[in-house]
Amino acid sequence: MTGRNKENLNVKYLDFVSSICPKTNEKLTLLRAFWVGGVICLIGQFVRYILTFGVGLYGDELASVTSMIMIFLGSFLTGLGVYDRIGKYAGGGSIVPITGFANSVVSPAMEFKTEGYVYGLAAKMFTVAGPIIVFGVIGSVATGIVYYVLGLFGVIV
Repeated sequence: MTGRNKENLNVKYLDFVSSICPKTNEKLTLLRAFWVGGVICLIGQFVRYILTFGVGLYGDELASVTSMIMIFLGSFLTGLGVYDRIGKYAGGGSIVPITGFANSVVSPAMEFKTEGYVYGLAAKMFTVAGPIIVFGVIGSVATGIVYYVLGLFGVIV
């Protein structure tokens, strides 16, 4: 196939794909992502408020318990199939908060649980979230090393 025929074929293919793909309303999609992500964060702030004034938690304990509750809610809603519907409606607005991370761990685990606990659940659980965890750990270790070295030279006290 010559270069000109190949280019013509690519143009025809792209025209075909654009004719059958649904058109998206970008403004509506952004609005949905914004308000759903905001509501998820608002729920997190409400949990934080209840833990501060109702239970009396502050500082690191407050942050840890709030994160655990939000991760539990994201995992629980994924297990019920609700978070998938939220994600379909909101797109990226449901992915960004901590509940989206919980969803990215639980979804593959649920999908592959029929293959068993080791080869299905344990092996596939981190297919989506695994790179995030790995790069997060590497980044935090590198940051810690930089701070340690700067502390040795007296730059950071």
